Amino acid sequence: MLRFDPFHDIDTVARQLLGETVGTTRAPRFMPMDLFKAGDHYVLNADLPGVDPGSIDVNVDNGTLTLQARRSLPSDEHVQWVASERFAGSYMRQLSLSDGIDTDNISATYNDGVLSVTLPIAEKAQPRRISITGAGDSAKTIEAGKS
Repeated sequence: MLRFDPFHDIDTVARQLLGETVGTTRAPRFMPMDLFKAGDHYVLNADLPGVDPGSIDVNVDNGTLTLQARRSLPSDEHVQWVASERFAGSYMRQLSLSDGIDTDNISATYNDGVLSVTLPIAEKAQPRRISITGAGDSAKTIEAGKS
């Protein structure tokens, strides 16, 4: 299929000036993700299509959650690129975790190009009942509100 693209030559020159040429590995720009709270845990979903599951690394160090992955393209040997628009290389994303996350019980799965990380809320950070006593009053229990 042939299409007329009046900006093709300008794009080619811009790519060459910026160091991007057709057929070379380009660094991924970002790892898109969603983060939401569901009951007593948070769920982080990161899009990593085409990533080798063995290259995915999820770790927590000193309150920082780090997600890393790698996507490779075929070797440049014996390949004549016609178009090269998919990013290849290493992806990395870091998030600061609050003290309210139970870092010992974080879990992760990778299905259909989506990395899902479950971040449970620590017991100490969950709402609880607090008894209140006063002079001459009987004890009252107030339930903490949930946000």
